[in-house]
Amino acid sequence: MRHRLLRRAMPLPPPTPPAPRTPGVAGGRLFSSLPPPPPLQSRREVHVWYLLPDELNDASQLKMYMDLLSPSERKTALSMNGEKLQKGAVLSRALVRTTLSRYTDCKVDPGSFEFKKNKFGKPEILWQSDDSKMEWPLHFNISHTSSLIACGITMDTPIGIDIEEKKRKTAKNILSLARRYFTPSEVDYLAKIPDPDAQQKEFIKLWTLKEAYVKALGRGFSGAPFNKFSIELAAKNGIRISVAPKVFKDSDSTCDCLSENWQFALAELNSSHYMAVCIEDDSRSSGSGNGRLPIGLKVWKTVPFLEDTLDSGTEAVTIIS
Repeated sequence: MRHRLLRRAMPLPPPTPPAPRTPGVAGGRLFSSLPPPPPLQSRREVHVWYLLPDELNDASQLKMYMDLLSPSERKTALSMNGEKLQKGAVLSRALVRTTLSRYTDCKVDPGSFEFKKNKFGKPEILWQSDDSKMEWPLHFNISHTSSLIACGITMDTPIGIDIEEKKRKTAKNILSLARRYFTPSEVDYLAKIPDPDAQQKEFIKLWTLKEAYVKALGRGFSGAPFNKFSIELAAKNGIRISVAPKVFKDSDSTCDCLSENWQFALAELNSSHYMAVCIEDDSRSSGSGNGRLPIGLKVWKTVPFLEDTLDSGTEAVTIIS
């Protein structure tokens, strides 16, 4: 029988005063009763770990997660407006830290990681130049809604991940919203779908994929506006990205970072969310010629330190493309 945590609403506990932030094995001890994840053996593999905030309400457990955070992360979490947002911020950072620790064989304690942001705000691991931890070329990305938080991790390749609720509220006029953010070809694709519910679902899929792409680029929406590239959901060989030639030629454009050398995985997660993953396509370097190998995607549901469930191959994960 699967472990279920208390569901009674609990206030977010106060943090324990921070201890010196040095590498340790506390995380390793906490993880020791759980089977280790399989290693990331190639750049084409993506592992996703997700949790459901509504299932995590035990005060002592939330305190344990809070204690993993850096002082600045705690300050940011506690500055959120309301206990639900505060808890989500704590769980998001705790999920990143515990997930990264797994892929160092728990040699790096979850609370010991330090992070930096690129000029567009994408978080990255801050490895010290004289640090032996450089043997782990880990990349990660986080996405969350109020009901689900997911962390994707890769080895030696950038990653973007986005999750959106399938029943996400959108404007009543989907096409009007699409014209504001999407390219003409994407608007035409949506306009050909007569059923409003189906049209909304396709809109959310496109949004999720585009969000994952700009996050993989490390740019975000401001650095790579959605209307500067197109996602082809109905492509014969899987999801494709198309960038207008004029964007390539415009050296002064803020979008000169756009590239078509990326690939995607799209799935339904937990029967409630769409999940898009984007990584750099290394088909050429791998000698696969014109063939494009699919992303090796594995998904786990987790209660950090307490329970892991491999969802890949079950009804909890349905691969769309």
